[in-house]
Amino acid sequence: MKNIMLRLAFLALLFTGCKEKEGPKNDGPSTPPNIVLFFVDDMGWQDTSVPFWTQRTTYNDLYQTPNMERLAKEGMKFTQAYATAVCSPTRVSLMTGMNAARHRVTNWTLYKDRLQPMETNHKTLAFPEWNVNGLSPVAGIDKSVHATPLPQLLKEAGFYTIHAGKAHFGAIGTPGADPINLGFEVNIAGHAAGAPGSYLGSENFGNGLEKRKVWAVPGLEKYHGKDIFLTEAITQEAKLAMDSALEKRKPFFLYMAHYAVHTPIMADERFVQKYYDKGMDSTEAKYASLVEGMDKSLGDVLDYLDDKKISDNTIILFMSDNGGLSAVARGGERHTHNKPLSSGKGSAHEGGVREPMLVKWPGITKPGSVTDQQLIIEDFYPSILEMAGIKDHKTVQQLDGVSFLPLLSGKSNDDKRPLFWHYPNEWGPSGPGIGASSSTRLGDWKLIYYYKDSSMELFNIKEDIGETKNLMNEQPAKAWELAKILSDYLRKVEAQIPARKDTGEQIPYPDEVLNSYNM
Repeated sequence: MKNIMLRLAFLALLFTGCKEKEGPKNDGPSTPPNIVLFFVDDMGWQDTSVPFWTQRTTYNDLYQTPNMERLAKEGMKFTQAYATAVCSPTRVSLMTGMNAARHRVTNWTLYKDRLQPMETNHKTLAFPEWNVNGLSPVAGIDKSVHATPLPQLLKEAGFYTIHAGKAHFGAIGTPGADPINLGFEVNIAGHAAGAPGSYLGSENFGNGLEKRKVWAVPGLEKYHGKDIFLTEAITQEAKLAMDSALEKRKPFFLYMAHYAVHTPIMADERFVQKYYDKGMDSTEAKYASLVEGMDKSLGDVLDYLDDKKISDNTIILFMSDNGGLSAVARGGERHTHNKPLSSGKGSAHEGGVREPMLVKWPGITKPGSVTDQQLIIEDFYPSILEMAGIKDHKTVQQLDGVSFLPLLSGKSNDDKRPLFWHYPNEWGPSGPGIGASSSTRLGDWKLIYYYKDSSMELFNIKEDIGETKNLMNEQPAKAWELAKILSDYLRKVEAQIPARKDTGEQIPYPDEVLNSYNM
């Protein structure tokens, strides 16, 4: 009898061991979901066949993004999701949960300890010593924000953390330049620079090109000399990394951060001919091919999840880091590529900060649902931690973000919460809303304050999505309300403010300006 019992115990153990080998453990109800954040560079609100407005536009009919359409049908579409106007501030907010006014990485980073030339050469404004070195996971790095990065918390909670594509978190030679230092276990092609040297494998993605060496994409040597586009190479490597996660039977966090659709605008030969055939401007045809190549990558990731039978336990988030490029390097008329939104990348207007956002969480998000509730990029940090089931986490930084998980199940958030943008810097090009500014949105109303001349713009976004009518004179009470909210916030977080170059005096806060006019 004793031998029989031992034999049964052995068979039970053997059966259990075999059962575990059938697949990863991340498909059970008590196991954290896999999380994929599909993050696109410079993609505008209108660079898609998915309409994020109340109606379709000519741009929605121009671009072909069938996999975004697929994701929208399977999940939730956010029509009023916001980032910052340029890339590094957004990416640091994403990784820290902090607003740019607090973390002070307010412009794009590259060289250590160095302000941008367009800032040092400005005629009238002296810009603050912002955190040009970006995000740092360790204390003591000058001109950087020390914070607990999002992937570090995910890694500590047992997630296999994968970085694929553009990093642009920290300046060259600083800890934040390497995604591995931020808690990623795998780094595919990420470094300090925010654009690729080349999208072409035949050009080694910029490696060996003297004029593009600072932008040369690292770590993809196996594709050098081959006829492959950068978007495709990153996608193939990301799939291999997900294979590793499944082999390790660990839930994974994939940060799929494509360089596309950032400049240099280069043709993805897999898709560009159809746009040439339409008679499009050559630059715009190439741009459209970049968009479609990005969308193909999204489809490849979705197909991978289906093929591995892990879609039901995987959350997909889709977002862009700033508004679509329109002021420079595009074909056609400047500042029109995001219409009906005004302006584009680098601008405080809606075209510079409003982003296409989609979320699919099986069992949580209702297929084909839409929300017009407002959120901002720092909200991703607490939201992803909550998705991962990570509670009572400790960070060295104070969080500004608010979880948007209630929105995913159809609930409303607090519409009285103001959103803030702070850009005490100079981007370079000119155009509507472009320049050193701070702004806030509360409900339907948005106030923008420009440091160069202390002028302000007040818009009712619900009634005037194109920001065509400045209501400062017609709505003085609302202007004062938002100016006070914005000024109080800037003081609270000790936001850096430009100064006058001739006198060295700090530019006044917006409520101080209105006080001087007795508004």
